Amino acid sequence: MSALPEQKAAAAVREGQVLAEVWEDVVDVKELLLSLLISTVGALGGYIAAPNTPPYPLVCGLIGSVVAFVVCAVLFKPKRNLIDEEV
Repeated sequence: MSALPEQKAAAAVREGQVLAEVWEDVVDVKELLLSLLISTVGALGGYIAAPNTPPYPLVCGLIGSVVAFVVCAVLFKPKRNLIDEEV
């Protein structure tokens, strides 16, 4: 049960945010770009900081990705509004 496009637009104007629909979910564009930046820095930071002996770069890159995911999950809350309607 998703909200109508007019309701999504009204919610975006009301809160002063720029929202976009990505994979049928509503996201704040600013937070999306920040989370992409955080994830990239986390993954590449772990990969570059790792010793050059395999498999350490892979493992450290994955650990950096997981840490970045947790940071993004704590910083950015979901933007969706669920409306339960009786049929």
